[in-house]
Amino acid sequence: MEVRKGVFYGVGVGPGDPELLTLKALRTLERCPVIAAPRTKSGETLALDIVRRAMPLEGKTILPLEFTMSRDPAVLRASRLRAAEAIAAHLAAGLDTAMLNLGDVSIYATFGYLMDILAGEGYEAVMVPGVPSFCAVAARLGTSLTTVSSPLHILPGFGGSLEEQLSLPGTKVLMKSGRQLPQAVETLRQKGLLQQAAMVRDCGLPTEEVCRDLTQLRPDTGYFATVIVKE
Repeated sequence: MEVRKGVFYGVGVGPGDPELLTLKALRTLERCPVIAAPRTKSGETLALDIVRRAMPLEGKTILPLEFTMSRDPAVLRASRLRAAEAIAAHLAAGLDTAMLNLGDVSIYATFGYLMDILAGEGYEAVMVPGVPSFCAVAARLGTSLTTVSSPLHILPGFGGSLEEQLSLPGTKVLMKSGRQLPQAVETLRQKGLLQQAAMVRDCGLPTEEVCRDLTQLRPDTGYFATVIVKE
């Protein structure tokens, strides 16, 4: 008799506030015996910490996943293969496994890479959407992202073509800037867009910081900073 394979779930947990976890996300996590949680080099598990504030995790197997911050394609690929192998061990045993993802599972989410790897090995993958960080940031700033006729552009803040992309019409969202945030702010200054930009760091977390004047931006703002540039 063929052994049932576990299902691989990607669960968006929102940007930080546990009240932004959806009912579907919570129900998926409740029925999955294995929770895969990204862990930083310093041992932090931010997505897991958010979930712990929303539901009990007693009896769950917690599978830490460590991903590199390198941009070397070979190093990234090796990191993702290691994570997929660790998850596959549980799926092969018939255990449904949920991987936690900050924000929404379809936006700059590592889950997508693992989903492709594991789907290629014959495992079923299901995506459970979450509240995107830029939507929570817009709500925190009290601003709409679009009008009836204006487009919305989601840009990686580290992209080399940021200057060109900032010329696009409509609202621009800069995500995942990291160490390049000061450079992104300088590009905004050169384009004359600083007055139209605002930022929220760690939206929904106890360390949340709102900055409506990017000339006052602290140099240690960090990775989880989202900038909104209104047209």
